[in-house]
Amino acid sequence: MSFLIPFSLITVWLVVLGWYDCCFRRLPNFLTLGGAAVFLVMRLASGGVGGVLNGLLGGAVGAAFLLLPFLMRGAGAGDVKMFFAVGCMAGYPKIFPVMVLASVFGLVLGVVMLIAGKADASRLKHWFYCCVKWNYDREEGRRALPDKDKETVRVPFGVAIAAGTWCQMVLYAYLSAKA
Repeated sequence: MSFLIPFSLITVWLVVLGWYDCCFRRLPNFLTLGGAAVFLVMRLASGGVGGVLNGLLGGAVGAAFLLLPFLMRGAGAGDVKMFFAVGCMAGYPKIFPVMVLASVFGLVLGVVMLIAGKADASRLKHWFYCCVKWNYDREEGRRALPDKDKETVRVPFGVAIAAGTWCQMVLYAYLSAKA
């Protein structure tokens, strides 16, 4: 029962971040970096310096997971900071299931948005053609792309990160209760 209050507060934090990303396509720093700071303080209180180092390692792994997509402009800085905060909460070994679950939820979200007409696959097609088609005119393809600020260009990956984090928390609580 002692996990119920932190579980509830983290759930509210995840819902607010997911809602904010879905509505505004932004993840504010006071929620992402503020959450990371709160999680590190909680780890310091419960596990000492070792807990903080474990949280920082989890945060670094989480942020590194989205570093390449961020550099390729496939993920936003808010997504990287949110994954850092989630990694600070989950810690080193537990960040890996979150990464897998968030990827699966992101894939499902992207496919649903494509089917519903809420996402545009032209950037994905352009990137794919650049990688595999030797005679593809990259400049012509780049000019045909929609504006990056259009809502249909970006998938709110913060929703997928929140869903993956929450599912990992539920799974961990369930497995801990069974043990």
